[in-house]
Amino acid sequence: MSIQLITFDLDDTLWDNRPVIEGAESAMRDWLMEHTPALGTLPVEHLWAIRGEILAAEPGLKHRLSELRRRTLRRALEGVGYSVADSIDLAEGAFQAMLQARHRITFFPDTVPTLERLAIRYSLGVITNGNADVRRLGLADYFKFALCAEELGIGKPDPEPFLEALKRGGVSAGEAVHIGDHPADDIEGARRAGLRAIWFNPLGKEWSGERLPDAEIASLRELPEVLARWARWH
Repeated sequence: MSIQLITFDLDDTLWDNRPVIEGAESAMRDWLMEHTPALGTLPVEHLWAIRGEILAAEPGLKHRLSELRRRTLRRALEGVGYSVADSIDLAEGAFQAMLQARHRITFFPDTVPTLERLAIRYSLGVITNGNADVRRLGLADYFKFALCAEELGIGKPDPEPFLEALKRGGVSAGEAVHIGDHPADDIEGARRAGLRAIWFNPLGKEWSGERLPDAEIASLRELPEVLARWARWH
């Protein structure tokens, strides 16, 4: 079957996510230092400990990153003496500062040209466990849909996000391929749902997953040729 739908992971597939998250965390800390000095001076490990406690009590929050961060901030603020009402307001302010910085992204050089080229021929979608919004990134016009774990209530590598993508795209599993950097979340998850999977591996890492990807690329510009090769085989 020929490929009709291509779904993409976002973080570390369309951009390098490490500097993005570092910038977002820094923006949040700066906001807290300015507006809540008592919390802003606490070590970041304090917030991670609170986050761990919340996740231990509610494991399902691992797929709801925004809510998890808000709750972590609220509990931390209450812990240094802020009222419940003030904690809610201050946590939201810190979260919005983080979220704004989280969308200051530098795409890989081949991201936009590749999406432009592929969108002419294929339907494109997003499947992400993160909370980046393609609308805020200026990419929405390329994608037919964007699925995030927070909205679905479940994330990769569970088959459900991939099966939902097939429904949204109106295709069978044999007509879809997923591209991502994570061996378990992206490649094994897609394969278990019946999709083909292409491993985005710009750093040349050794494969560590169970099921091999159907293809491996070091740059997104290689993607059209992989798809064209598959089309010739069919």
